[in-house]
Amino acid sequence: MKQLILLFLLITVNVFAQTPCDYSENINDSIGTYKSTKAYMIFEKNFAGNSSYIFYSLVLTDGLPTLNVQFIQKSKGFMKANCLDKNSKLYLQLHNGQIVTLLHIDQEDCGTMIRDEKGFDNRIMTGSFMFIKGSFEQLTSSPVSLMRIKYLTENEDYVIKKEFQSELNNEIYQPENYFISNLGCIE
Repeated sequence: MKQLILLFLLITVNVFAQTPCDYSENINDSIGTYKSTKAYMIFEKNFAGNSSYIFYSLVLTDGLPTLNVQFIQKSKGFMKANCLDKNSKLYLQLHNGQIVTLLHIDQEDCGTMIRDEKGFDNRIMTGSFMFIKGSFEQLTSSPVSLMRIKYLTENEDYVIKKEFQSELNNEIYQPENYFISNLGCIE
């Protein structure tokens, strides 16, 4: 009887723990399949009139899972360009000490500059990173504490918070559990 109650509790916790998948695109036609989760903010920094945002979305294209990372910088002053190339990598350090490496696709990108109506320069760059075999299991077993991106010329570290309220849209984000909550959407 105790085992039956324990089993029921475990099933109930698992059912309620998984967040429902929220797709921005979900296409299945004669050409192939494409699923993309909605963009989710995992990093925000606002300081001295400069803003930086990083968004994740998970993509499944004909069975190939990737992580799309969108970088947005906003400033009235000079913005240093960080470029992604075929040697770029994204490293995720987990709370359990493991490090997961994702490989950038073979495409160079330094972003696109757009000036808005308020006179701010906005640099937008998107990178697609491929998962290495076994990384799904690691990413769903432990929260992420740090992200390091190897750009063309340098590395940059981003501390991943447990939770924050965005100054951009006042929404609450929980970036350290992003993969635990969302990887099931593209499996």
